[in-house]
Amino acid sequence: MDSVIQKGATTGIEEFTIGMAHRGRLNVLANIMKKTYKEIFSEFEGKNFDEHSTASGDVKYHLGFSTDVEAENGKKVHLSLCPNPSHLEAVDPVVEGLTRSKIDFKYNGDHTKIAPILIHGDASVAGRGIVYEVLQMEKLDGYRTGGTIHRLLITK
Repeated sequence: MDSVIQKGATTGIEEFTIGMAHRGRLNVLANIMKKTYKEIFSEFEGKNFDEHSTASGDVKYHLGFSTDVEAENGKKVHLSLCPNPSHLEAVDPVVEGLTRSKIDFKYNGDHTKIAPILIHGDASVAGRGIVYEVLQMEKLDGYRTGGTIHRLLITK
């Protein structure tokens, strides 16, 4: 994933929107997005939220996170890991829609400035279900993002 971000920065990508289920999420937060271990572990200990807070009682690493990282070429790249309150891949169409919205409104239609990354579980691309539907949506004009990077996470 780091290689994708580094290469993307050299081609002019300024932002990546990331979606994934739970497996590997802590690794991405710590090693790709540079969220400190202190920040991660403090969330496991719990935080106090007031009654107007939008935070829920979900597993803390299901929450979203965004940050800027510096690529090897010195360019800043914005990374957003979308919240996913599920162990499934319900976040995939959210990532695609968020990316398309940013293409239209933040980047004035320029799909070369942002790219979605979807990290899939090893049984997710079986020809039906949400991943298959998201793959089919890319053929529709209103849903195109200029391309999505799909990473299959294989477990043994």
